[in-house]
Amino acid sequence: MFGLRAPELLIILVLVLVLFGGSRVAGLGSSLGQGIRNFKRGFTGEDSGEPAPGNGTLSSTSNTDTHGAPVTRTPANVNGPKDA
Repeated sequence: MFGLRAPELLIILVLVLVLFGGSRVAGLGSSLGQGIRNFKRGFTGEDSGEPAPGNGTLSSTSNTDTHGAPVTRTPANVNGPKDA
């Protein structure tokens, strides 16, 4: 691709270790791996701990109160009563 072979990649790796230190590079690697895992879980919906959308459960943004009665939201009561 760019003509990078094993010796060039090894030199780059050593420079990164010298500049950032081993602990920071290890933390970056683990954060990158965790981000990739979360990205994959987001697509597959595995192990999220939350119900899948559209399965009939109510969410916290539903238009019902705690007893299941419908709540009408208008611009006047969306943010609560106004202070005088």
